[in-house]
Amino acid sequence: MTSIALIVQARMLSTRLPGKSMMLLAGKPLVHRIFERLKRCRSPDHLIAAVPDGAEDDVLANYLGSMDVAVFRGSESDVRARYLGAAAATKADIIVRIPADNVAPEPEEIDRVIDYHLHLGRRGFSSNLAQLRNSGYPDGIGAEVFETSLLEEAATKYFFPEALEHVHRNFFNYATDTGIDEKWCPISAPPCPADIRRPDIVLDVNTAEQYKRMSELYEALCGEDNTFGIREIIKWHDSRKLND
Repeated sequence: MTSIALIVQARMLSTRLPGKSMMLLAGKPLVHRIFERLKRCRSPDHLIAAVPDGAEDDVLANYLGSMDVAVFRGSESDVRARYLGAAAATKADIIVRIPADNVAPEPEEIDRVIDYHLHLGRRGFSSNLAQLRNSGYPDGIGAEVFETSLLEEAATKYFFPEALEHVHRNFFNYATDTGIDEKWCPISAPPCPADIRRPDIVLDVNTAEQYKRMSELYEALCGEDNTFGIREIIKWHDSRKLND
C-alpha cells in the first residue's frame, strides 16, 4: 500500500509578516483555519505539520497539538530536510506539500491532484497549487504531489539555497514555468475545472495587505463550519473588484 502524507510547512518567524501563523481569521488562528479545512481531505493517510525546532515556534507546535495535528520539528532554514523528516516520521511514500500561507485550501482540489498524480503511474511532480503550464488554477487552493524518493534524491544532488528553502525548487520553478530536470522528474498538472479557471486570484498571506484582504474574505464567507470554496471566493472577489 502506498502511504500518502499531507505535510504543511509552518513557522512563526516569517520575514515579511512575522507571527502570521497565529494571526486571527474570523476569530481563530490562521493555522487553525487551514488545518480544519485540510482535515476534510479524503486521500492522504497522514496530516502533519513541519514546524521549526526553535523556541519561537513552541507556541505554534503546542497549538497544533491541541488540535490533534501531528507535528514534526526540524531545521528552520533547511525546509527540505524538515519535509524529509516529516515524511520519515509517517513512513510516507508520497508527499503532498502545502505552505501555511495558503489560507483557503480546497479539499476537493487537493484530492483531485493526488488522484491525478496516482493515475499517472510514474514518479514526478504534479501541482495545482498555482498556475503551472497554463493550467489556469487560482494560487493557493491546491497542493503539490511528489514521491519521497525524488526528494531524497534531490537532497543528494542539489545544494543551491533555493532548493533548501523552497521545496518545489528541487523540481520546478513557477517563476519561469520550467522543470529542473524533466527526464528525472516529469512535471504535470491536472486540468482545472473551467468555472474556477482564475489564475488572477491569489489566496496567500505573505504581507500585511494580503492578511487584511484574507481577513475580509473570512469575515464574509467563513460561517460556523469554514466550508466555503473557490466558487464562493470567486463571487466575493469579483464583487469586491466592482466596488473597489
